[in-house]
Amino acid sequence: MADPHSILKKVFGYDSFRPGQEDIVRRLLDGQDVLAVMPTGAGKSICYQVPALLLPGITIVVSPLVSLMKDQVGALVQAGVAAAFLNNSLTDNQKALMLRRAREGWYKIIYVAPERLEMPGFQRFAQEKLISMVTVDEAHCISQWGQDFRPSYLRIKEFVDSLPNRPVVGAFTATATARVRDDIRSHLELHQPYEVTTGFDRPNLYFETRRALPSQKPKELLDLVLREGDNAGIVYCSTTKQVDETARLLQSRGIRAAAYHAKLDAEVRRKNQDDFLYDRVQIMVATNAFGMGIDKPNVRFVIHYNMPKDLESYYQEAGRAGRDGLPSRCILLYSGTDVRTIRFFIDKEIEADNGLPADVKAEAARKAEERLKYMTFYSTTQKCLRRFMLNYFGEAAPEKCGNCSCCLFAEQNAQEVEQRAAAAKQRAAANSRRLSARRAAAGGDLSEADEKLLGKLFEARKRLAAKQRVPAFNIFSDAVLREMAQKKPRDMDELIRINGVGEHPAMMYGKDFLRVIIREVGSRE
Repeated sequence: MADPHSILKKVFGYDSFRPGQEDIVRRLLDGQDVLAVMPTGAGKSICYQVPALLLPGITIVVSPLVSLMKDQVGALVQAGVAAAFLNNSLTDNQKALMLRRAREGWYKIIYVAPERLEMPGFQRFAQEKLISMVTVDEAHCISQWGQDFRPSYLRIKEFVDSLPNRPVVGAFTATATARVRDDIRSHLELHQPYEVTTGFDRPNLYFETRRALPSQKPKELLDLVLREGDNAGIVYCSTTKQVDETARLLQSRGIRAAAYHAKLDAEVRRKNQDDFLYDRVQIMVATNAFGMGIDKPNVRFVIHYNMPKDLESYYQEAGRAGRDGLPSRCILLYSGTDVRTIRFFIDKEIEADNGLPADVKAEAARKAEERLKYMTFYSTTQKCLRRFMLNYFGEAAPEKCGNCSCCLFAEQNAQEVEQRAAAAKQRAAANSRRLSARRAAAGGDLSEADEKLLGKLFEARKRLAAKQRVPAFNIFSDAVLREMAQKKPRDMDELIRINGVGEHPAMMYGKDFLRVIIREVGSRE
């Protein structure tokens, strides 16, 4: 009889599970519900695909995106797994054929959009067949506190309750705060779930934020991309217009770049995606429509041309860098205009005719605003970026990570301050030595009469400084005045021989000081 390790090796080609995966697999096989929060690249799919092949019936995977379903099913079919998807990208005939084959036992795993669970035809099929497991992918969509709230996710529980035998339920997401996890647990009514968070920290990722005006962003982007050489990267933009403009900008500089957004023809999107995956294109410029289910391990950098709407989205998108564990860069270009753009989209959601009650839409908008607030805080903080992000997701972190722009900038500043302090100390010591030498050359400490004269010279300097509106030391230093008090010059030639008195200062201020000296000690005549 097959076991999880043999399935992992035979079907998926892996010698061992990643941290956290095997425990989840065995809990699901034992019939225990699971709530798993695993970062991008941690291998969530394996956690439900392996038990799906070992359980006796069918596994239904609820997924929010057509492109994600196609990618997942395509990968499974290539691995020899009997899988299919059911969504509105299929024709009516294709849907009917898929359901007929499902009834005949063709498939072990079926991916569906959440809206499909409400369709009478699909409900009849689910009543007739043994559904062993229901997997909720991108489970944060069930929460209004989540970044991609889908009201249809709220009806998953009704579907599960309608089945003749309750299947085991697995809920998976890459990003979930404590509030979102509470909502997932509650709305799905998970039965004593095994909960696991494998940790959000990705030590190989360097995080950086840069404040840039919209007019500065093209130059900033080009500088960043050119610095990366031939490395593969993703550039995320907030609008389809910006995607097209940015892709053309990179192409005009001879950079192999392609565009990806929902307004492009499906075949063009597929071609551009394949070109990127197989390194025919170096950089993918895309909206957030690109990335889910894309497993390209050698992405060395992810640049956000605009600030995303929340930290959940940013973490997930930035996390597509460095999935092979090698050092990679995640850079955010931020401007105040980005905030206004996001607020525009929030307002559009409120105005949209999506069948939701006004109070529900208002509450969703309020929560979106709160998530935006934290995203803005991240973009502008001067403290450790990694710590800020990990704390947001409820994970402890040291004060400084040493691998983000804020930490490195602070470290650089500290080094510069330390260097300046050391240099100042050296200058002070040198000045002290020079002053001592001057005092020794002049006969040591001042006499009482010289101290009195020095006081008069200080007063004269103060008056001149006030009159000229300059700092007193700009006229003569304390050391110069002290030497004047010792040597008591009576004319310009003698004054210029004082250390630190040049011809120009002597011509500007010399007469005033000579007058004081002559008045106090008399002339040489």
